[in-house]
Amino acid sequence: MNKQSMTDTIVTAKAKKGLTWEKIGEDLNLSPVWLASACLGMNSAPKDIALAIVEYLALEEDVVAALEAYPTKTWEQSIATDPLIYRFHEITGVYGTTLKAIIQEKFGDGIMSAIDFSLDVDKIEDPKGDRVLITMNGKFLKYNNW
Repeated sequence: MNKQSMTDTIVTAKAKKGLTWEKIGEDLNLSPVWLASACLGMNSAPKDIALAIVEYLALEEDVVAALEAYPTKTWEQSIATDPLIYRFHEITGVYGTTLKAIIQEKFGDGIMSAIDFSLDVDKIEDPKGDRVLITMNGKFLKYNNW
């Protein structure tokens, strides 16, 4: 089973059971963001976590190996060459579908505004190496029906 088949299988089972990434993460004691990213094929899961996900969703054993497999993190690429900007491209490439899935679970079908939006960057001192804290705060804009 490849990563795309794995993702299709997991997303289908999740939908049939009426689950959210938040609920699964809570029940399995995992970050819902990391969980969604692994289940959407952008991260690999250690064997014990892969087994727990498969058991929780009542899936076949072949999904375990696919969850454990190291992903090839590729997406449409028009990459900036500045290293800092490139990392943001990498983050959206790896976590973009995860963020979309979780935002839509919480808000419905729509987007986060980049107009009614704020962005904060903070430095958190850490003895293991200073951390960058980025907070994006955008108004949710629901898609209209007509």
